[in-house]
Amino acid sequence: LDELLASSDFVSINCPLNSETRHSIGDREIRLMKPTAFLINTARGAIINEAELINCMKEKVIAGAGLDTQEVEPPAADSDLWTLDNVFLTPHIGWRRLETRQRLVDMTTDNIESYIGGKTKNVIN
Repeated sequence: LDELLASSDFVSINCPLNSETRHSIGDREIRLMKPTAFLINTARGAIINEAELINCMKEKVIAGAGLDTQEVEPPAADSDLWTLDNVFLTPHIGWRRLETRQRLVDMTTDNIESYIGGKTKNVIN
């Protein structure tokens, strides 16, 4: 992870939140990144230690952060996330679109039909 952080222009977080990933990105990890790098989180807010991220962003340790999710959603009205010019917030609402839910239903139906037909799809070992 350290090598990836140090060499990447964009770091996109896409993992589940659990006891191993909670606050797995904090001050130490952000300071490993290039000053021109961007940190993007579309997974779960608590994967990033938000207080440490805010401090790093105030110091301009990296170029920017794009957060589709935060530790507390929405962030408190007085959160520094709202005012930092190098932090971009988007609403974590991808699930709400009808097209997203329809795609999930279609995939589930297809998986069940394939299983009944003796074939497997989307197997995770």
